[in-house]
Amino acid sequence: MKVASLPKYRSGRIMIALMLREMSTTYGRSPGGYLWAIMDPVAAVVLLSFAFSLLLRAPSLGTSFLLFYAAGYLPFNLYNMVANTTSRALRFSRELLAYPDVTFVDALFARFILNTLTQLIVFIVVISGILAVIDTTAILDYPQILHALFLASILGLGLGTLNAFLFEWFPAWMQVWSILTRPLFLASGIFYIFEDLPRVAQDLLWYNPLFHVTGLMRAGFYPSYRAAYASTLFVMAIALIALVLGLLLLRKHYRNLGEL
Repeated sequence: MKVASLPKYRSGRIMIALMLREMSTTYGRSPGGYLWAIMDPVAAVVLLSFAFSLLLRAPSLGTSFLLFYAAGYLPFNLYNMVANTTSRALRFSRELLAYPDVTFVDALFARFILNTLTQLIVFIVVISGILAVIDTTAILDYPQILHALFLASILGLGLGTLNAFLFEWFPAWMQVWSILTRPLFLASGIFYIFEDLPRVAQDLLWYNPLFHVTGLMRAGFYPSYRAAYASTLFVMAIALIALVLGLLLLRKHYRNLGEL
């Protein structure tokens, strides 16, 4: 009975092995290891807060620049890390994918799970630190915050999975995607809220799903902010369409990608 039940857990064991491999290669070889995963967003939030505090008297919401920019930057960073690592999962595990027991699904979801958990830890550490050292009088809506984090991670998984195929099938797409998405840092509501923008900009940026994510996240930190424009359905539709399309394309073609 035990022997017969082992295949059910084979995929889970493979994903755990892939996650441990990435932990050792990505974080284990650099001085500081996981510390850099935390210090990078901390430095980004601090620099943003310092720079904009010199230009503005107060952020668009609340009184703390640190909390305002952290609430925008951290979900963006979660999406960005998940999307980037997932999109390169086939290249990262190319040698292991030659084994019949290791599938592209294992490679994709191992990177998705590991990087999502890493960024969730980063989120908890950074936000806890801000709330501990600054009197923000924030009232946190935890279900709303978790909701925004889930949308950021599933959007990263969906677009990352589709790009995992496209990066291999059309190598030039990697450079094109990098150019196309470079403005996202400025166009995803990290520095401002949707309501601060003129109507023309609102009509255009509404189609950026990350703007919905940052709006929903800030609604979790500021009870008076509703983010009425934000649509969970819109974000989920983009994420799931990209995920399903990416998985279907990989299922059909992944053995021919990169001579796998």
